Amino acid sequence: MRSIKPRILLASAASLLALALCHPAMAVTPADQAAKDPVAATVNGTPIGQRTVDLLAKQGASEGRPDTPEARRAIIDQLALQMVLAEEAMKKGLDKTPEFAEQLATIKQAVLASVYVEDFIDSNPVTDDRVKAEYERVKATVTGTEYKARHILVEKESEAKDIIAKLKADPSAFGNLAMERSLDAGSKAKGGDLGWFDLSAIPPEFAAAASTLEKGKFTEAPVQTEFGYHVILLEDSKPIEAPPLDEIKPLLSQQLQQQDWDQHLEALKAKAKIEVVGASAAAP
Repeated sequence: MRSIKPRILLASAASLLALALCHPAMAVTPADQAAKDPVAATVNGTPIGQRTVDLLAKQGASEGRPDTPEARRAIIDQLALQMVLAEEAMKKGLDKTPEFAEQLATIKQAVLASVYVEDFIDSNPVTDDRVKAEYERVKATVTGTEYKARHILVEKESEAKDIIAKLKADPSAFGNLAMERSLDAGSKAKGGDLGWFDLSAIPPEFAAAASTLEKGKFTEAPVQTEFGYHVILLEDSKPIEAPPLDEIKPLLSQQLQQQDWDQHLEALKAKAKIEVVGASAAAP
């Protein structure tokens, strides 16, 4: 196992709060909170709170957007524009419409749900002991062998046989022959070097041939795959090892946190009475 890439789906409170960018009412800092929350900007005397800007900047950073002065200025500009539009909407009485009330209720539910997720994460931290135990469990399942090999890929079997004949006369010519004749653009410049790989990552015919070679030996018959004919040189092999704990500790911690959340969510859903009305669930 050379890497572990768990699929992290845990909802983030910050990402749900990004809905504020679509709903001006959530971007305004109430007057009674203005003294507690430093003001980042004002629009017609109404403040935009620094905490709102900080929250959205943090969310952007978690999604790969750098937290820079320019990014924060863009956030403030967006919030200011929304406040201007919100004021115009209120002048027209749009905040009194059923559509607005429905959307506001949906936003409130989303924010409450996101706060609940965040509270669950804070209240149920993954301990180092759990991470170590999970690491040992995963480590015990790591088996198999990985191989380091070179190859020369050609179109015709006769070409592969000609290369094999040349290698029998001079085994040290493998690298030069790969650079001269291999069709594999990714490895030919490196003398056919494929680096380390495990057998599941390569065509089965190639894997079968590579796994039976002795170290330092090459295939004495062409190996056919969907890509053409290969001559393979096995340079080394070793048991597959789990990466060090420190390298994958954050990923294991996230994976365990995901498991905890999934179990908790399923328990909540099991207790809830959820009824889907057929007509409402059907596509229009």
